[in-house]
Amino acid sequence: MELYNKLSKKDRIKLIEKAGEKRFTLSFYKYELIKNLEIFRNFLFVQFNSIDVLGRIYIANEGINAQLSLAAKNIDLLKKILDEISFLKNVRLNIAIEHDNQSFLKLKIKIRDKIVADGLGNDEYDLKNNGIHVNAREFNKLLNDKNTIAIDMRNHYESEIGHFEGAYLPNVDTFRESLPIINKKYSKYKKDKKILMYCTGGIRCEKASSYLMQNGYENVFQLDGGIIEYTRQVKYEKIQNKFIGRNFVFDNRLSERISDKIISKCHQCGNKCDEHVNCNNEACHLLFIQCEKCRFRYNGCCSSDCKDIFQLPVDVQKQLRKGKKNSNKIFKKGRFKQKLFK
Repeated sequence: MELYNKLSKKDRIKLIEKAGEKRFTLSFYKYELIKNLEIFRNFLFVQFNSIDVLGRIYIANEGINAQLSLAAKNIDLLKKILDEISFLKNVRLNIAIEHDNQSFLKLKIKIRDKIVADGLGNDEYDLKNNGIHVNAREFNKLLNDKNTIAIDMRNHYESEIGHFEGAYLPNVDTFRESLPIINKKYSKYKKDKKILMYCTGGIRCEKASSYLMQNGYENVFQLDGGIIEYTRQVKYEKIQNKFIGRNFVFDNRLSERISDKIISKCHQCGNKCDEHVNCNNEACHLLFIQCEKCRFRYNGCCSSDCKDIFQLPVDVQKQLRKGKKNSNKIFKKGRFKQKLFK
């Protein structure tokens, strides 16, 4: 019985191209007590692998967080599998607006301490008591209310390329950093302001809104389904779009365009750009914003030094990075020294 991915990315790409089928990219999450994690993990792998699901799934005692892709024809089979798991019956699937058959190339199901790293103790939030969930129309109405404080619960590199008009954008690298900063900044508005939160798919707001309510905030709201579901409602229900730019996503696509407006700049020359790339030097792999001109100039790398390494023979590159691990700087987009335009 196969319980782990055994195909390389190149082999998977060949299979996807040979199949020639449209694939959906989607996500879902659910906070629920899961006791037998290894058994559940292996069960999911067998079930998902049987219908050619690819993606990144995290499970923990507190629940499941899944981002995946599968052939469009298998969407009903996926729903059937999920519906047969009691706590996932009728779980909402956040289906992407833009699709890429290669958004995921492996199936990885990992056991984690938490499905969202929050840095909180169990007594600092209660997921049975969180913010009021609002749809796109309700969100827009609250956003227009002068008594509302809108907060982006994502990291700075996500909001850099796109966010809602007028929202507060915490200048943080991780979700866990944002919670105490927000609580300190808005503590004087616990009773007389409406706190409106949003994130990519809703999972971070579940904890964030619960954390604020645990700290005495009385009027807390959260965008149900996050930016992904908001975009779907805007498109199909002809609702005014209040999101500007692109929505950062955690798969090979890196983002989805929500509006035509470009609000960010190339980190190397300063020209308008909102396309994230990974540095081609695998020893660096920094994720940053790069325009086509700089991509050609630096050969897809973040610096001249990385460009020089990338031009070396592959075996030499491997030798240079042997025994070394990429650090968290990979995700500190916009904070690295190659922002030459500054």
